[in-house]
Parts: sequence; structure tokens; C-alpha cells
Amino acid sequence: MKREYPTHPMTGVGAVIMNSRKLLLVKRGVEPGKGKWTIPGGIVELGETPEETVVREVIEECGLEVENPALIDVVNNVILDGEGKIKYHFVILDFLVELKGGKLNPNDEILEAKWVPLDEVDKYDLTRSFREFFERNRDLLEKVGSFLEEEAGSSHSLDV
Repeated sequence: MKREYPTHPMTGVGAVIMNSRKLLLVKRGVEPGKGKWTIPGGIVELGETPEETVVREVIEECGLEVENPALIDVVNNVILDGEGKIKYHFVILDFLVELKGGKLNPNDEILEAKWVPLDEVDKYDLTRSFREFFERNRDLLEKVGSFLEEEAGSSHSLDV
């Protein structure tokens, strides 16, 4: 199915990856949202589960290994063109994933990737759909960040 001017919504995934109290943000190098910040993700391929997709996309886009995807939100992203026609329509399943390892190495779809402190995320030029997600889920991400920070203090933190 084509991404631009689709006949049906496309199913995508987003990966919420945290390292202590920092969230991995990527600057998109492709449309929609080119030049804006969001989380890694992509489109579910035929025969693939959303959980498999999120793990695959993080490796492909960022070079990081993640595991244990847990669904935390569903985002509907409809983008209209200048004539009011639907140019893009994605239903995005956002998963919290555990960082397992790897080295942050963005592919050519990503202009830049960085670990951003949670209290600075909303200062970035975010995609509309990710901004809405972040506003809805900020409290949850703060709790996850606090937990990860405590865990890092008692064991080890991944150096990514």
C-alpha cells in the first residue's frame, strides 16, 4: 500500500526508549514530519506483529537492541494536503521498550538522534502526533524514568 494518499489507514509503531531519565528522540529525514523530532518507529510489514515491528525498526533506524515491548498508547495521525484530501493516515501503536544494548547509530532516514532529558522534550520541534502523545503520557514517562534511575543506581546503566 502506498503511504501518500492511501486508500486505508496504515499501521505503524513507535518505540519509547528511555535510559535513566532521558528519552531517545530522532529527527525525521523523510516525510511525513521531515525535520521534526519524534521517537523511532515505522510501518508494520505483512505477516509481522506490531511487537516484532518495533524491535526491528529500532535496530534498523538506530542500531539499538530493545526487548519486551509494552503497548502504552495508540495515536491516530491524519495529515491533509492543501485541498483537504487525506495525504497520510497512520494508526500508530506506541510501545515502551527495554533497552538491551547496541550503539546509537542512526540510519539515513534519521537526520539526528539524541538522548533528551524528559524536562526538555517539549522544547523540541516535535511532530504533532508525538507532541500529543508526550503531553498525554508525560506522567507515565516520569515514573518510568525515576524507576530506571533507581535501577541504574543499584546495578548498571547502559552506555549508549
